[in-house]
Amino acid sequence: MGRYRNPVLPGCHPDPSVCSVGDEYFLVTSTFEYFPGLPIHRSSNLVDWELIGHAVHRDEQVDLSGVPASGGLFAPTIRYHNGLFHVVCTLVHGTGRQGHFLVTARDAAGPWSQPLWLDDVGGIDPSLTFDGDRVWLCGTRLAVEGEWAEQTEVWLSERDPVSFQAIGQTHVLWRGALAGARWAEGPHLFRHDGRWLLLAAEGGTERDHAVTVAFADEITGPYTGDPGNPRLTHRDLGARAPIINVGHADLVDAVDSAGGAAADTGWATLLATHTVDGVASLLGRQTHLVPVGWESERLLFAPGVARVLQSIDAPGVPDQAQRPTRFLDHFDAPTLELGWNTLRSSGAERMSLTARPGHLRLLAGTGSATETGPLAFLGRRLPSMHVTVATRLELSVNTATPASRTQAGLLLRLSESDHLSFVMHADATGHATAEVRLVVAGTVSTLGAVSLPHRFPPAAELVLTLDGFGAELSVRADGEPVLVATADLTPLSPDFAGGFVGAWIGMFAVGDGTGHVDVDSFELSVND
Repeated sequence: MGRYRNPVLPGCHPDPSVCSVGDEYFLVTSTFEYFPGLPIHRSSNLVDWELIGHAVHRDEQVDLSGVPASGGLFAPTIRYHNGLFHVVCTLVHGTGRQGHFLVTARDAAGPWSQPLWLDDVGGIDPSLTFDGDRVWLCGTRLAVEGEWAEQTEVWLSERDPVSFQAIGQTHVLWRGALAGARWAEGPHLFRHDGRWLLLAAEGGTERDHAVTVAFADEITGPYTGDPGNPRLTHRDLGARAPIINVGHADLVDAVDSAGGAAADTGWATLLATHTVDGVASLLGRQTHLVPVGWESERLLFAPGVARVLQSIDAPGVPDQAQRPTRFLDHFDAPTLELGWNTLRSSGAERMSLTARPGHLRLLAGTGSATETGPLAFLGRRLPSMHVTVATRLELSVNTATPASRTQAGLLLRLSESDHLSFVMHADATGHATAEVRLVVAGTVSTLGAVSLPHRFPPAAELVLTLDGFGAELSVRADGEPVLVATADLTPLSPDFAGGFVGAWIGMFAVGDGTGHVDVDSFELSVND
């Protein structure tokens, strides 16, 4: 019996999919507009996870240019078959190629292949099923001649085991468990006791999200819903429950030390959102874990509780290890640590680890945090609503112009239209100002600004302390830190800002293309 805490992957890790190989587990989650995309985590016990790579890690794999916030890489599925890891995903929106694609790798850490595009079916949320020598692809799409708005249907298509091209007709399996239910999505198919189990989400990915189950004798159907659907949901708990929006599950059998399945023991990974004072947190949808079991041929999620709890005691797992509470990067390594992300591409032309050794250089291009397009940004998932984030940076100043357009600092980002920026900017003489701006639904508000002591080139430490939705932003140039502003970040909650993505926090730079910022350090401490 071990104790673990949910989420098992803190920060924005939605739409988790899981598989086992030998005595290890592998998990992938959605990343939308962020790059590298589709992080691959590995675990030996399901409660402690290590980031080992990304399924999308080269610019030439997919084109995310033009992808707006909450577009991009949707709901992947990971499976292992015949010595290969397979990840299928859908690229939504943008200016490049879109639709379903498949990437493969011998090693889950990578490298991963170029995409094989699966253009013959539409929709989102693809999943692969390997059944002996046969291969099946399922997904969800808006129902043809639907009976109500946003009714969807789960489809199934057999695939050639080598080319993955379609074989025969596409079968419609399911249109949801409940009449009037929106978005039956996130489907996965499993064999159980000679029958087929269809696992799906339903109700949309907010308060009415739920996990539903259906069964059939043949993989192509017909499927009959469990009369107790939904099998797991928090929709009846109300908006102020501590854990809400529960859904989008995947199943995995427990494995023993020899890599075999442990009898009658299974687990589900799923997404859920945590609240702060009845409002969805800035972290967005995170990966959670619950045990599953069977009773009278019915699938039980969190048997005896039927809820996703923050703290769980369960057999088959050890006590969860203590998570690190501090991350510090001086940018001394030749490559970036795996937890860093850029926007829409690798951003290689906008940043450098070698231009000034021991620093991250961001080139202040003309992209803006309020626009969909290139932006010099390097960030990571906000892991908690109680953190202190600090970065030390030095601005370049163009002395040939009366004023420099270079601005750089910290960006707490939900989207182009909803974010908090804490920037430093300076004139040609080096006189610098630290300024805090809150952008809500595209409207910019300046919350505070202070002049900094003269120093050439301008340099300072910017500090953001988050306690729930309350933020304090301070700057230290010489001597003691100076408070620049306080902020109520409740308007940045996904409840108000919308979208599928939680907050990322990191450094950014904007300007006229002539300046840059050198980042000496980034430190994030969790204060839970």
